[in-house]
Amino acid sequence: MDARRLEHFLAVVDHGGVHRAAQALFVAQPSLSQSIRALERDLGHDLFHRVGRRLVLTQAGHALVEPARQVVRGLAAARSSVEAAAGLETGRVEVAAMPSQAVEPLSGMVRAFTERHPGMTVGIRAAATAGAVVEMVRTGVTEVGLLASGEPLTSAGVVLEAIGTQRFVLVTPADWPAPANGVVRRADLAGQRLVVGQVGTGMRALVEEIRADGVELTEVVESEHREAILPLVLGGVGVAVLADSWTPLARLSGALVLDLEPPAHLHLALVSRREPVTPAAEAFLAVARGVR
Repeated sequence: MDARRLEHFLAVVDHGGVHRAAQALFVAQPSLSQSIRALERDLGHDLFHRVGRRLVLTQAGHALVEPARQVVRGLAAARSSVEAAAGLETGRVEVAAMPSQAVEPLSGMVRAFTERHPGMTVGIRAAATAGAVVEMVRTGVTEVGLLASGEPLTSAGVVLEAIGTQRFVLVTPADWPAPANGVVRRADLAGQRLVVGQVGTGMRALVEEIRADGVELTEVVESEHREAILPLVLGGVGVAVLADSWTPLARLSGALVLDLEPPAHLHLALVSRREPVTPAAEAFLAVARGVR
């Protein structure tokens, strides 16, 4: 079995189709389709149902995903080990991260890592929730992850390493009637219109907790795009509870950033596979542990 065909198979799975996978791999679409058909012949099973122009994984296709990732990651580890013999002069590490934590502390981690290893590159993969980060690392989509959760996490199949906390703040338009001391109690939010993230995020969980305390809130926008929340707040659509990683950008944009009382925090954790990681990933983790 040609390992390149496994890489092609995973690209189709990860990108949702042959067209986008071919673009990502910089190969011709007919060549990629031929590679998938050759892999199916090698295995003696169809890996995808062809539904119009869509490809849907068959049961055999689902069964292949995780073993294929192990093979591809094993090859990447072999290449990385050879590269490490030259002092990590070149190579790549893939990191899964949630949006707010990609702002900080991940940007600081990447900055420190690339300064220490200027020949290395970093790929950042988006994950909306802590569970999605864990799943991407567990299944081998990435070797490393950075997540945040309202509660300390435990998970089978990956290594979780606590690295600190990140507090929540309230972000409002500049003309919002903020208390003089800059601290907003939960009761002060009664009747407010909120821009919120999707279910499963820490910011959404805190909003539900405030509502459970008897504070009446109106969710005027639910956005899966974290980067849309600040423009919506600045436009006067509503206020938002965000991780304080957004504070510098929010203030620079002219928004108010206010403390919440009682305070609420997210627990930050680095995630890695239980199997030995590549030297590039281990180097990234070593740098990340020193960045707060």
